Amino acid sequence: MKRGEFYRVRQTSKSDPKVSRVYLIVSRQDFIERPFSSVICAPVYSKYREDITTQVEVGIDEGLKHDSAVFCDALVSVEKSRLTDYVGAASDDKMRNVNTALRIALAIG
Repeated sequence: MKRGEFYRVRQTSKSDPKVSRVYLIVSRQDFIERPFSSVICAPVYSKYREDITTQVEVGIDEGLKHDSAVFCDALVSVEKSRLTDYVGAASDDKMRNVNTALRIALAIG
């Protein structure tokens, strides 16, 4: 399990109408490797707006079925045990975009 990997999670919450949702792991790698039971993830949605700076476009190149976006302003904690259905990984360039979007979403620097 690594930062920048996408996983499909089944039944994410009762309020989410989808049976499963893809998440991108955004926790730092040294945290992922520790014995904590969960990691911080950003959800991926297929409906998005290109003009929102906290949303990063992703798609087939990352292993997804269609164009979507990582929502960096909707971070959630996901149990590691639920991250079993590997989808793909973001490129270094895409992760730079995610890092920028996270800084904007969290008002850091």
